[in-house]
Amino acid sequence: MLASQLLLHAAVLGLTILQALASNTFIAAVYEHAVIQPDATNKPVSPEEALALMNKNMDILEEAIKEAAQQGAHIIVTPEDGIYGFRLTREAIYPYLEDIPDPAVNWIPCTDPTRFAPAPVQERLSCMARRNSIYVAANIGDKKPCNSSDPSCPSDGRYQYNTNVVFDSEGKLVARYHKYNLFRGETQFNYPKEPEIVTFETPFGKFGIITCFDILFHDPAVVLVSKLQVDTVLFPTAWMNVLPFLTAIEIHSAWAMGMGVNLLSANTHNTFMAMTGDGLFTPEGPAAYYYNSETKKGQLLIAELSARPRLSPTYPPAVNWSLYATSIEKFPGGNDTFSGAVRRDTFTFSVLRFKDGNYTVCQGDLCCHLVYRMSNQSKDEVYVLGAFDGLHGSVIKYHWQICTLLKCKSTDLNTCGKPVETAQTKFEMFSLSGTFGTNYVFPEVLYSGVQLAPGEFEVM
Repeated sequence: MLASQLLLHAAVLGLTILQALASNTFIAAVYEHAVIQPDATNKPVSPEEALALMNKNMDILEEAIKEAAQQGAHIIVTPEDGIYGFRLTREAIYPYLEDIPDPAVNWIPCTDPTRFAPAPVQERLSCMARRNSIYVAANIGDKKPCNSSDPSCPSDGRYQYNTNVVFDSEGKLVARYHKYNLFRGETQFNYPKEPEIVTFETPFGKFGIITCFDILFHDPAVVLVSKLQVDTVLFPTAWMNVLPFLTAIEIHSAWAMGMGVNLLSANTHNTFMAMTGDGLFTPEGPAAYYYNSETKKGQLLIAELSARPRLSPTYPPAVNWSLYATSIEKFPGGNDTFSGAVRRDTFTFSVLRFKDGNYTVCQGDLCCHLVYRMSNQSKDEVYVLGAFDGLHGSVIKYHWQICTLLKCKSTDLNTCGKPVETAQTKFEMFSLSGTFGTNYVFPEVLYSGVQLAPGEFEVM
């Protein structure tokens, strides 16, 4: 009888601890790292030289991890290429790679470093997590041998993968993800045979993980959110800012809002490559973000987030954008349209010729609708509503549907679509919608220099 009472007491105590751990919020951190790059070479360096460079980067990351943990962070994400850089060929990167096992092996490299092949990087990352009692997500390289019986085996007899790893607060390897959508310059890595959908559970929500270019594709990004219902997506990236659409802060914040999840985006910091911009993004907008193209230093961001945003009372309700757009009555009179280029994409534009009203512009299957009111339109500023429905990209093509309200560079309509630094006109309100052919709509506002009335900006 006494034994059963003790067992019941232990079970109740265990349940109480689990309930206490399952918090409604958690503290997350991302670190934008100014990576120490290897010397540009086609020849492999020695394993000792490779590890020496990686340790220099891990020294910096370890300080960021310590600081995040001291401020109460439960998890920290570090950037893509954050440990060995990105100036490496397929042959030159080999000494930097390690064999990363499947997390199902239940391995803590910090306490059992000799269980598999030498893995000093995994061991050190595991110890960082364990010593600081924090989840650590990092990007490293995985190598897997193959042979001639495998028809897709590379000629050098190995697969090389751009890989994210996650260690829990005990230092255990809990996630391994091989990047599926490689950018065109990543010839040092192989594509996985199938897209990997990687999730892991924590006391503060269900997490998924992707890498950089993955965010623009259905597999695995949309699948993680729509089918596996993750709460938070970890996102190591080396994102080059290309105006007006592929700026890191804007597209990553928009993705989190459109998908209805938290996105922990950690970017590489390299001003020469225009790499900067990371943040802690939520369905309601950014909790914290950072963009600096001037400094050479890294930056740590920390914020408290909802562990399960879908259960939050403030979770944005789903809206049928196409139904909303088609319910708007068209402005009396025709809208004169003209074509203009935003980089290589040809948009259909219409000039806003009145201080208030609504406009409709169509291209292909997409119609864009704008309702607006200006209070002080500057005489030397021209604004347009634009629509784009087509394939974007020079090498890899993917389909975009875009509605945009933008300022032209000058009163010359040929400048519409070129980057603009400043604007003087005040919009008292605007509502932009479209008849999109997808439920995944990413509303994006350029935060640099744009001031939105607090509490009055709403993404439906």
